[in-house]
Amino acid sequence: MAGVTRRLVFEGAYVATVDAAGSEFAAGHVVVDDSRIVAVGDGPAPEWAGRASGDVTVERIDARGRLLTPGLVNTHHHLYQWLTRGIAQDSILFDWLVALYPTWARIDETLVEAGAEAGLSVLAKSGCTLAADHHYVFPAGSGDILGGIVRAAARVGIRLHGTRGSMDLGRSAGGLPPDFAVETTSAALEASAVAVEKYHDASPDAMTQIALAPCSPFSVTSDLLREAAVLGRSLGVRLHTHGSETVEEDAFCQERFGKTPTQYLDDLGWLGDDVWMAHSVHLDEHAIARFGSTGTGSAHCPSSNARLAAGIAPIPQLLAAGAPVGLGVDGSASNESGQLGTEIRQAVLMNRLRAGADGFSVRDGLRIATIGGARVLGRDADLGSIEVGKLADLALWDVSGVEFAGLVDPVAALGLASMPPVAGLFVGGDRVVTDGRLTTVDEVGVAEAAARATTELLGRV
Repeated sequence: MAGVTRRLVFEGAYVATVDAAGSEFAAGHVVVDDSRIVAVGDGPAPEWAGRASGDVTVERIDARGRLLTPGLVNTHHHLYQWLTRGIAQDSILFDWLVALYPTWARIDETLVEAGAEAGLSVLAKSGCTLAADHHYVFPAGSGDILGGIVRAAARVGIRLHGTRGSMDLGRSAGGLPPDFAVETTSAALEASAVAVEKYHDASPDAMTQIALAPCSPFSVTSDLLREAAVLGRSLGVRLHTHGSETVEEDAFCQERFGKTPTQYLDDLGWLGDDVWMAHSVHLDEHAIARFGSTGTGSAHCPSSNARLAAGIAPIPQLLAAGAPVGLGVDGSASNESGQLGTEIRQAVLMNRLRAGADGFSVRDGLRIATIGGARVLGRDADLGSIEVGKLADLALWDVSGVEFAGLVDPVAALGLASMPPVAGLFVGGDRVVTDGRLTTVDEVGVAEAAARATTELLGRV
């Protein structure tokens, strides 16, 4: 009803706010009016919160036995890859890409939309309320692929930070992708400007935002990288690319440009607080310092880095340098689970291999998965923590089951134990998941459509 406030009152939850002070409440409350948080604290909600009236409807949520966190933020994904999972299982990145490029070059708007809806559904069921998708394959005649991804996100009900990616460096010019999978530089730039005009919403409560995202140093020319940075900044949108993912990428940049990937990208205007890189695995001390001094963000994708044997990113060092760091799933063809919640545990365990048992805590993992990711995407003023005035993007985890019986720290359920079921997922106060099931789309129908799309795509090769 117009003019009526919808109020949600969570009571009895273990609330991990992930605010600057790290405030947590063992039996706390959170009150939401429409899309924004209006109260957070220990104990029962204030008396006023439970008063319904002609202007206020109230829904009380008994959150005892639950962990309430900010919704998780996925800072790097390739949703179209949902259609090519389980291929090239034992390959390093370059070999894996060569194996998959011919299939990806046959995607179209309809197929990508089906795969994106499945990928976004799994993200939502694993606690994700905002997903950044890096799409860079646009075959001729394939339709409005980015529009298909935007529509899929709208149906699932989670926020999308989509990108208009690109590749213009084919194999004949010394790049990795085949020539038939790339665009011209001018076509990529023109399409990027159109995508921003058509889909980008700069408002604080936006459901869809767009970034410009040339793919990588080994698939994009220097001209495209340089001009895309200028274009993105003139349009007021963020910039994204892959950087320092593998030793092979480092060798490529050293041989072709005489520089490390970070030095190369830095020279082209690709460091800054409006830029985030995917992976950032192979960074030397100079690169870490530059990321910190410029505010350049990183998307940490531990499962994908392990699947492709890329290495362990220096995440504690990046954080110590002051660089923004978020968590990412990466493409579903290099992280077949497609879940974001499980990446918290992966990040904790993997970073301890490099930094020691006390070098990366479960709360460090939760922080990069929430406020860290929001900072990477430039949305930390409104997302990423449970604080009064912020958007009500919330994940309610069920830690009452036998898997967590006797666990003395509910946050450790995310960082060390198995991922808890999502009892509720809320985006701007709207329900997306209830008791582990999506409330917005038919999961069976989504699964069937994705399976048909996979069969059709593989049949085109």
